[in-house]
Amino acid sequence: MIVDGVEMRGVGLGDAAGLAETFARNRAFMARFEPVRQDVFYTEAGQRERIEGVLAERDAGRIVPYVFVETATGAPVGAINLGSIVRGPLCSGGVGYWVDRDWHGKGLATAAVEEVCRVARDELALHRVEAGTLVDNLASQRVLAKAGFEQFGLAPRYLHINGAWRDHRLFQRLLHDNPPSP
Repeated sequence: MIVDGVEMRGVGLGDAAGLAETFARNRAFMARFEPVRQDVFYTEAGQRERIEGVLAERDAGRIVPYVFVETATGAPVGAINLGSIVRGPLCSGGVGYWVDRDWHGKGLATAAVEEVCRVARDELALHRVEAGTLVDNLASQRVLAKAGFEQFGLAPRYLHINGAWRDHRLFQRLLHDNPPSP
């Protein structure tokens, strides 16, 4: 459990229907933070296909995907991924997350980011984790600050979000200074 009433666990194909419902219910709420999605994304089949791709990336060592589920119902209420994992001299990964509108402000994102950083440090031996937020996404910037991230840059027209190229603030958290694993 990462916060009262919610646990974080690895995502699986059995999450497709619940994630489709949660994404559909949050579609308008999340639109300003997300790329424009095709309607199939909000269906069980679309989520199954997306999860299959994520699990293939996991098996290749490039991503560690999690889902947040209510402990009482098993319903998904968000997700977090540690992706873009690079080994060698960089030893880095990027974190991305989203939370159901009904769970905003309850500490879920902060607890999840902290747990993913622990996994990145203790289980994957990564040196750093980075994240980006829209310039005006103050709530996500607060989450990252609480989880020990520091802003290190601004990326103009970084991602195509809600129909346009949007600037992003870039953050990182250094996890340790050990040399890379051979």
